[in-house]
Amino acid sequence: MSEMNMIEAINFTLRQEMDADEDVLILGEDVGRNGGVFRATDTLVDTFGERRVVDTPLAESAIIGTAVGMAIRGLKPIAEIQFLGFIYEAMDQIAAQAARIRFRSAGSFHVPLVIRAPYSGGVKTPELHSDSLEALFMHSAGLKVIMPSTPKDAKGLLSAAIRDPDPVLFLEPMKLYRAFREEVEEERFTIDIGKANVVKEGEDTTLISWGSAMAETKAAVQLLEEKGYSIELIDLRTIVPLDEETIIDSVMKTSRCVIVHEAVKSAGVGAEISAILNEKALFYLSAPVLRVTGYDSPYPVPSIENEWIPSVDRIMRQVKQVWELSLD
Repeated sequence: MSEMNMIEAINFTLRQEMDADEDVLILGEDVGRNGGVFRATDTLVDTFGERRVVDTPLAESAIIGTAVGMAIRGLKPIAEIQFLGFIYEAMDQIAAQAARIRFRSAGSFHVPLVIRAPYSGGVKTPELHSDSLEALFMHSAGLKVIMPSTPKDAKGLLSAAIRDPDPVLFLEPMKLYRAFREEVEEERFTIDIGKANVVKEGEDTTLISWGSAMAETKAAVQLLEEKGYSIELIDLRTIVPLDEETIIDSVMKTSRCVIVHEAVKSAGVGAEISAILNEKALFYLSAPVLRVTGYDSPYPVPSIENEWIPSVDRIMRQVKQVWELSLD
């Protein structure tokens, strides 16, 4: 076991998986000699050389298009998009190519591709750098979407993504890259894609979050517990596929649910979870499912981003609100 922050865990995992499998390679803007914007690929080119850690032109569509071709031919590329907000340039290659090839070929071809991209607010970035766009990819059948919130989860889930035979979008909350350290196993291990983590068990309210918003959600849970609430906290970890069983089982027990995510509210992942609960656990609910989210606007300028991101105070207010709306 070693103490690692998230960026160290990601770098360690990339090195480990590349060492174990010569078909694994990395490509992206500045991933080689510069080691990536956040140094996630730092020193990997020194170990594996420029044929396996490839600096590319500033062209997201070319990066993903090339990676799709590599994957079809049997390699296991890990493509980095410098910031998630730049991914629009590669939407055709991701949604119309990578996600569909297994279906289109009736299973004859697979695309073992991982696309890494940092996202999230709280770090005062320019426009298009902080956007949480995970909901865009819920409509791209054939694509998995992972959003870890801890170094340990980042390591286990990234290993699982690299070994998966199908394309995976691996989204990394940059405000948590160096936010804290925890004990992480040095040995290779995987965490099941599509399995949520019940961070804390509780009795009367379910709080669901993932990725960057877990920081504020955990802080809110601690304060709410001091006020007498018994909170069950779920970290989804994976957005596609969703762990419906864990979500439903929790809400059947607690009867109340608040969902927290940094992305805009309309048509977000929280809306999908709410719909699932209405379809499969309606008669267990004591109150409507409530959401704490970003606002339906472009991500704001740095001077006001703290007003836009879900805060501890907003989360606590919604938990109190769900109790005020309770029917029992």
